[in-house]
Amino acid sequence: MNHLSMKSCWKNIMMSIVFLMSIMHFNLAMGNALPANTAKIADGVYSFGGVVPYYSMFIVTEEGVLVIEPVNTNHSLMMLQAIREITDKPIKYLFHSHNHWDHSKGGKVFQDAGAKIVAHKEAYDWMVANPHEDMSTPDEYWEGSKKVVQLGGMTLELHYLGMNHGLGNTIFLLPDEKVAYMADIVTPKRVLFSIVPDFNIKEWERSLNEILEMDFERAIFSHSNAVNPILGGTKTDIKENLQFIQDLRSAVRSEFVNGTDPMMIPGIVSLPKYSDWAMYNEWLTMNAWRIMLDDWMGPFPWRPNK
Repeated sequence: MNHLSMKSCWKNIMMSIVFLMSIMHFNLAMGNALPANTAKIADGVYSFGGVVPYYSMFIVTEEGVLVIEPVNTNHSLMMLQAIREITDKPIKYLFHSHNHWDHSKGGKVFQDAGAKIVAHKEAYDWMVANPHEDMSTPDEYWEGSKKVVQLGGMTLELHYLGMNHGLGNTIFLLPDEKVAYMADIVTPKRVLFSIVPDFNIKEWERSLNEILEMDFERAIFSHSNAVNPILGGTKTDIKENLQFIQDLRSAVRSEFVNGTDPMMIPGIVSLPKYSDWAMYNEWLTMNAWRIMLDDWMGPFPWRPNK
């Protein structure tokens, strides 16, 4: 066997070991007693998802259950079943991360189970104005930049960082358990979503930097292309997403400096560093169109206040 063949062989062996170790880690995290599609993240804290590429989180306390992100009726029904296999405590609250239909449907499942549905006022107002047959209007809303919910000895912080993605986009933080939940603004190991709809890029970057200053060690992301997405990730994933945005902008701006016709820039830009990320071939050009238009036309959407 020549040197190159041995090197390739060892590389394959190491990749297999890493893969097997990740499976063992996953199985340990899941635990024999846990329901399907459920992982324990910390004491009383669980992630749920993977049947469709969406992940939610629920928190079991001594006095009841807090649920984050219903997604749709089918997802919510399966999550409710998983919760009931873990605890018979009453479900007190369902929290929406933001307004978009692909995240905010299915609330009636938890309403019927006795939960109050809560959303930031910006998301609430949009939901009232844009009804959907599978979306229930929240029972109450909150305003401002922070809300604290305490239940059964556990504290959940809701942080609204202003305009970044959608309306009322909320970061959920369990300060004692050092666990966070966030939707759409970080997707590990994947380029930006499609044409990057309803994102203010500049404010998105600001928000990511603010999130990095928060005190947590593990995060559940509503979408992820990590090896075991149900186990969430760390601040490294946030830093990588932020770096991708910055690298893409730099590549676009370099073409502006070179005098490239703006309409030609999206087809020219490439970022080989990220070529192994999900949807690189399918979406990178669309990502470049969005960044190019932001630099050419000015940031959008925009409003004067948080």
